Amino acid sequence: MTPAPLDTSADDRALVDAARSGDSAAFRTIVARYELAVAAVVIGMLGPGDEADDVGQEVFIRFYRALDSYRGEASLKTYLSRIAMNLSLNAIKRRRRLRDRFVRRNELIAADEPATEDASMDAETNERIQAVRSAVSRLGEKHRPVVVLRMIEGYSTRETAEILEIPEGTVMSRLARGMAELRDPLQPYA
Repeated sequence: MTPAPLDTSADDRALVDAARSGDSAAFRTIVARYELAVAAVVIGMLGPGDEADDVGQEVFIRFYRALDSYRGEASLKTYLSRIAMNLSLNAIKRRRRLRDRFVRRNELIAADEPATEDASMDAETNERIQAVRSAVSRLGEKHRPVVVLRMIEGYSTRETAEILEIPEGTVMSRLARGMAELRDPLQPYA
């Protein structure tokens, strides 16, 4: 028999209330509980690196500053993922502006190549991961967040719609278009 899924919503509310009251241990518990989920969204959008680390930290800074305005209408994971997605999209826009202004075409291509993975991974797995990251990074601004949240992070259509603040039908159409764009570049790995 499998254990019942852990319901953290009541515990999350108590932690948020304690953090609002100045309990730093409660806030550290929130960070520990959700840092991997936030990191997954940010890395899915930006790729691994210092920029992703900075954005991940900024998510929790923003949340801390907004503790009093968090109403609990969405789960804490969904709320933090929404902040992570918005900050990631801002970073992508900032990155694009800087590239347009300061980087020649050849440097741009080199900068977009994914970082090498852990040496313990076999070459085939590493190649597959790099191919997926590269293909996802080339998706448009509208399709990439939906693909990352639905297909890589496993959020439901409803949760993705909440995080991105778009209708569920838009999530489904953007997902279909994004997956169609990925079909050709990822065909050798299917």
